[in-house]
Formats: sequence, C-alpha cells, structure tokens
Amino acid sequence: MHRTEIDPIWQDLAVVERLVRESRTIAVVGLSATPTRPSHGVASYLVASGLTLFPVNPALTEWEGLPAYPSLAAVPGPIDVVDVFRRPEHAVEVAHEAVAVGAGALWLQLGVINTEAALLAAAGGLDVVMDRCFAVEHREVVGWS
Repeated sequence: MHRTEIDPIWQDLAVVERLVRESRTIAVVGLSATPTRPSHGVASYLVASGLTLFPVNPALTEWEGLPAYPSLAAVPGPIDVVDVFRRPEHAVEVAHEAVAVGAGALWLQLGVINTEAALLAAAGGLDVVMDRCFAVEHREVVGWS
C-alpha cells in the first residue's frame, strides 16, 4: 500500500495527549453497525471509557442503543472531537462540516490522510490529528477508565 508522507505537525504528541485527556464528546463520522469494522471497535471502546459518543452515519438511525445522526449539523450539542472513519477523499467535506459546527478538533483515523482537509480544519480554528487511532492513543495516555 502506498503511504503518503505526513507533515509531523498533524501528529503533534502534545496535541494528541491534550485531546485524549480533555475531550468528552466524540462524533464518530462513518461509524459502522458491523462489529468487525474498526469504527465499531473504536466507538465501543469510547463508550466503555465513559465518553459521550455521537454516531454519525446517514445510513443508521441508531447504534448500540444510541441515536445516530445523518450529519455533524444534526448532532445535538458541542463536539470536542470529530473522529473520521471515511475514505480520504471524503475528509474535506467532513472538515467543512466540522468547522461549520464549531467542533474542537478533526481527528483523521489511521489511513485517513488528506492534507487539504487538515489545512482547512486548522484554518477554521480546529486542532488536527491525522493517521492516528483515538482509541489507541486514549489507552496509552489515559488507560481504561
């Protein structure tokens, strides 16, 4: 698999640590109802860790008993982190939405690499992390709650 070079600014460990320590509300964009999908496992971990989860997927009405939302704009409350499980070509659209709703950060999961989306989110005042897993980082920094 071809890997795109990532500017180290998008993997700043101080930003990663602050986000996993301080964030309480996470919108998971592209959350799947399929238990074998990575988004499902990460979301399950986030809920088990006591974080507030907003599933975002227009194909779902609920996920594991939580209401699902068709877009970030439909989420009923502030979002600390938008955790993206969409293909890289969809990341710019998600970044626009994240800026529009005033999210605190755009977090592009492992393999989701899109510099245009990162720059757009950063220009909109969001912290940005790219090509890292929120659950892995949370376990390392915070541990199981």
